[in-house]
Amino acid sequence: MKAKLVLIGNGMAGAKLLEELMATCPDKYDISVFGNEPYGNYNRIMLSPLLSGEKTLQEIMVLDRPWYEEHGIALQVGVNKAITHLDRTSKIVTTRDGQKTSYDRLIIATGSQPFILPIEGKQLNGVMSFRDISDVEKMLKACDQYKKAVVIGAGLLGLEAAMGLCGRGMEVTVVHSNVVPLNRQLDVEAGELLQQELQARGLNFKMNAKTQRIEGDEHGQVTAIHFADGSSLQTDIVVMAIGIRPNMKLAQDAGIHCEKGIVVSDTLQTYDPTIYALGECIQHRGGTFGLVAPLYEQARVLTNHLSEHGVAQYQTLPSATKLKVTGINLFSVGAINGDEHCEFLFYRDKQQGIYKKLVLKNNVLVGVVLYGETQEGAFYNELLDNKTDLTAMRPYLMFGKALCEDQCGPAIAEAKTLNVSNAK
Repeated sequence: MKAKLVLIGNGMAGAKLLEELMATCPDKYDISVFGNEPYGNYNRIMLSPLLSGEKTLQEIMVLDRPWYEEHGIALQVGVNKAITHLDRTSKIVTTRDGQKTSYDRLIIATGSQPFILPIEGKQLNGVMSFRDISDVEKMLKACDQYKKAVVIGAGLLGLEAAMGLCGRGMEVTVVHSNVVPLNRQLDVEAGELLQQELQARGLNFKMNAKTQRIEGDEHGQVTAIHFADGSSLQTDIVVMAIGIRPNMKLAQDAGIHCEKGIVVSDTLQTYDPTIYALGECIQHRGGTFGLVAPLYEQARVLTNHLSEHGVAQYQTLPSATKLKVTGINLFSVGAINGDEHCEFLFYRDKQQGIYKKLVLKNNVLVGVVLYGETQEGAFYNELLDNKTDLTAMRPYLMFGKALCEDQCGPAIAEAKTLNVSNAK
């Protein structure tokens, strides 16, 4: 008799796990999946192209409902199929509409929730987040009704939301608490180049600003936003894209150990040996997650554990940043600001709008910022992940992979071999 495996959450981390399980041990478990949204699985990082009109909903679907049926997976989705209670003693989960399902092993992949500023007016009509398809639908409806939008947050999601709304004809102002956009991923020089490019495309910016309150009319509709410096902006909608928080309430209510997220081991196991967690809801070795690359790696490690094919361990590695705005090329990974023990290599071509910064520590690459020309990003990312000794190729490093391999290919191969051996 097959063991019962229940997956709570049908987002990108959970769907990747299902794909891996079907490829590795398709007949090992009787699988039930529960999700809040009334869909199969879709590519959440494609919400920006969906908003801009570059993609349709069908085009961003990854696993449609027939896929689950073909693989014998019981998919139960929608508001009423959200899991509201977890009984660890009896190993039963309960949905909002009262359905009870037992499990032998349980995986929590409940993702994250958008952070909403705790300010006056946050409940007004026209205040929204940018996390799922329903948010996109609200924004598209607003584009048909209104003209002005404010996006709070100049991170990846905020900028993508802003450009999507701008492309739909809205007058958009991005409000940010720092002096440059993407300040966690870019240094000041690259951030200024990005802001200039986005301004040329029609975005407005209010930087280094602190939002104080949102004002509405007698019907509860947003009309303006006010700032701590006394200034204000007239607007019809406010999109908050200022970060996410792990969605761990279900685990907390069930008594599973949580801190910033659901605490897991290197095999993605919680403090309950029958319960695992992965994705944006977890905390691993003190860190939480918001990019897709580590989520996919977590899915591979957990699959290895569930399929009993080995004991793979999850290791957090730096994740590269890319902005999904057509025609804007940027790449960032690692410790981009370095410290007093680091060395910095720069390349600038202001006329072409190209900026490159490599951060080295003890002849090892620890950080990269590329703007305007990013084709060497994968090469630098590999050097960074492998902790490759760059002594031999340093004179050619800024000019990319082809010249490095041409001038010192054997040295690169030897360094990689040494790194693999050391890892083992």
